[in-house]
Amino acid sequence: MSQNFLTGGGIILLLIAVFIIVSIFLGVRIVPQSQKYVVERFGRLRSVLGPGINLIVPFIDTVAHKVSILERQLPNQRQDAITTDNVLLQVETSVFYRIMEPEKTVYRIRDVDAAILTTVAGIVRSEIGTMELDEVQSNRGRLTTKIREAIADVVDDWGIEVTRAELLDVNLDEATRAAMLQQLNAERARRATVTESEGALRAVQLAADGQLYAAEQQAKAKRVSADAEAYATGVIAEAIAKNGLEAAQYQIALAQVDALMKVAVGTGKQTILVPSQALDAFGDAFKMLKGRG
Repeated sequence: MSQNFLTGGGIILLLIAVFIIVSIFLGVRIVPQSQKYVVERFGRLRSVLGPGINLIVPFIDTVAHKVSILERQLPNQRQDAITTDNVLLQVETSVFYRIMEPEKTVYRIRDVDAAILTTVAGIVRSEIGTMELDEVQSNRGRLTTKIREAIADVVDDWGIEVTRAELLDVNLDEATRAAMLQQLNAERARRATVTESEGALRAVQLAADGQLYAAEQQAKAKRVSADAEAYATGVIAEAIAKNGLEAAQYQIALAQVDALMKVAVGTGKQTILVPSQALDAFGDAFKMLKGRG
């Protein structure tokens, strides 16, 4: 009888030990650094467990969701958009996000990735629809910032943080691309014509500047020559004033002699006819020189 009682008591103790071990196993939760656990009690949200050792009430609290908080990248998505000047664009986007509040994510949205992709597509179409083609191409950075901000406002209710949203590529349809290529070629031809015209104009300006410079130099030379001639005339006039008529006759005689000398040194002249007045000029010059000496 006692042996049976001891046997029964041992079983009870064994069951209690097993219960305690199972309770400890169920009540202690070790959460990895990259995850958060959502705990429910009788189907209702109880708490969110962070990384490390956490305690819950066994058999009452249960870990309903294990959510990764690592940054995620959505598949690159392509969607069509039309600008205000009716140009069809194909836009490729890339989105990265993190789950910051798992309790919002698991209870407010079923498919997070699909919801974000749909939201991004709608925002991209809406933003591009307010811009012209030139604005889209020249202000891609500003457009990316506006898209990121719009996405962040929408997904905040889902407990999500959009860490990066980029426009990877903006492609044109074939007709628009051909028209833009034609416009680009026309612009290049226009620039070449303008450059050639500017070069010709510059050449004309340089030639005119050169002629003006030559004329200015000739005018300066004439002015210097005139000044020299005026100075010489002044000297002669002063000599005449001092020495009277003899100085004037002396200068005239010297001029005649100089003229005859120039005739004599000319090329191809075998015979020189010297007028009688020339001999008189020589004689007068020598006489005056002798008289001055």
